[in-house]
Amino acid sequence: METKEFYKKLDELIPEPECELEYKSVYQLLVAVILSAQCTDKRVNIVTKELFKDYDSPEKMLTLSQSELEEKIHSCGFYHNKAKNILSMSKDLIEKFDGQVPQDLDKMQSLAGVGRKTANVVYSEAFKGDAIAVDTHVLRVSNRLGFVKTDNPYKCELVLMKLFDKSKWGKLHLQLVHFGRYICKAIKPQCEKCLFTDMCTYYAMNNTKYTM
Repeated sequence: METKEFYKKLDELIPEPECELEYKSVYQLLVAVILSAQCTDKRVNIVTKELFKDYDSPEKMLTLSQSELEEKIHSCGFYHNKAKNILSMSKDLIEKFDGQVPQDLDKMQSLAGVGRKTANVVYSEAFKGDAIAVDTHVLRVSNRLGFVKTDNPYKCELVLMKLFDKSKWGKLHLQLVHFGRYICKAIKPQCEKCLFTDMCTYYAMNNTKYTM
C-alpha cells in the first residue's frame, strides 16, 4: 500500500484526533507530557487535575519541595525522576525564558528533563508546529505496518518524516497514537477493525488464513 493511500484510509478511520492530556496552558501541557512517560493519559489527568489547582505555573511549582511534589505525582510512576525534572525544568523556564515555554524546539530541549519526544508533543500540540512525536504507540504501529524495523524512536521519526508530507506530521502523530492505543494495541490488537492487515507483520504472523 502506498503512503498516500495509507494516510487517506487512516484519515477516514481517525479524522479528528485530539490530545487526551488535559491542560490550560503550555506549561501545564509540558508538565503533563513529562508525567505521561510510561503512564496512561487517564492517570495523568487525574493527578494534574489536583496538582494544577494550586501549582499551575513555574513559580508556584517551585514552592514545592521535591518530596512534596513526589507525593502528589506518586501514582504516575517514576515519581522521583519526574519530580526532579519538573522542578528543574520550572527553574530553567524562570531563569532562561522569563517563565514561558519557548516555541523553538532546540530551546525547549535545553530544558531539564525535556527530550525530543516531549518537545515534539508540545511543539505540535501547543504551537501547532510540524513535528512527529514517536511514543511507544507510534513506534509499535510503525514497526508492525512495515514503515520501519527499529526500536529507536529517533530513527523511526526520521523515516516517518520522509514518508509523509510535513503538513500532516502533527495530525499523523495523534492519529497513530489513537490507532495504537485503541486498535493496534500491544496485547490483543483489534485486527478486525484494522484497515491495514495487508501490510501488517503482526497480522501475517498471527492470522492462519494469512500464513497458510
